Amino acid sequence: MTDEIRSPRESDSRRKRFWTNAEVIAGPHGFGVALDGKPVILPGRTPLHVSSKPLAEALAAEWQMAGADDPQKRFGPDALPLTRIAGTMIERVAPDRTHFIATLAAYGKHDLLCYRADDAEPAAALQNYAWQPWLDWLRERHGITLRVTAGMIPIEQSAEALVRLTDLLNSQSDATLAGLGVAVPASGSIVLGLAVAENALDATQAANIASVDERAQMQRWGEDPALLDRIAMMAADITDATRFMKLANNEFC
Repeated sequence: MTDEIRSPRESDSRRKRFWTNAEVIAGPHGFGVALDGKPVILPGRTPLHVSSKPLAEALAAEWQMAGADDPQKRFGPDALPLTRIAGTMIERVAPDRTHFIATLAAYGKHDLLCYRADDAEPAAALQNYAWQPWLDWLRERHGITLRVTAGMIPIEQSAEALVRLTDLLNSQSDATLAGLGVAVPASGSIVLGLAVAENALDATQAANIASVDERAQMQRWGEDPALLDRIAMMAADITDATRFMKLANNEFC
């Protein structure tokens, strides 16, 4: 997919910690984070600010911890997952919701849950058991029906379903869209992303459902460190996205 939404775990160069204290500051646009009194500025030169105080406190906490345990006081992007999602919300979602929503909605055309193994393959039963309930949830909850195919046969989703999916995304807050911008690419499924955003699934459940194929493969051939790492990264990304959305919605108050 062109212009794919980036995961917060894409590699960036490591940076050296230059501050002692990170704290929440109040301002005209909500709450920000200051490092030794100086506000954090995002890569696009926009101040880091959010409307939720619990989220701001979590942002300050991850800045306070970043590099603190490293002998050289260096840290990478994994140390600041909530800040990276907040940056997406502020510098990518808010300025152009239409483009961001279109990119997210495009996952509905090729959702993971819609592509099953042939019935004769061992994975087919596991996929049907794990995936079909969430396509049913999407239909019953939001009136959106996505078609399913088997094997390598591509399937075209109905225009109505894609329009409804876009309308549903349009109804979400910037914070939820930013969280979905992590959870959806990580899981390969707009359906699972929406279920997580609506608290119908937790992050661990979503990662387990999205990794049915990998786990079925290991069940047959034995554990694979590369697959285990992939599943762990997926689970971590979905966990970060879920935490961000909950904090942004003050669900941890």
